[in-house]
Amino acid sequence: MRQSPSAFESAEQGAHDESAPAPDMPLSGHTEQALNTVPLLQSAALLQGGKRVHIAHNGACYQLQTTRQGKLILTK
Repeated sequence: MRQSPSAFESAEQGAHDESAPAPDMPLSGHTEQALNTVPLLQSAALLQGGKRVHIAHNGACYQLQTTRQGKLILTK
């Protein structure tokens, strides 16, 4: 029995689904071209309702956090 997809999986599937809602901000022509080949993940799906998550990458642990101004910071 398959469990329901995580927020990450849902966001990743939404990037490939043409019926997925459009991003909040308009995209430049270059960004629109990149969306055809690169998955679009919503930051809310990565942060899962919090302000900070840890991401494992190539054996290192990174921290992704959002600021009070709504910007993202990725640190090792």
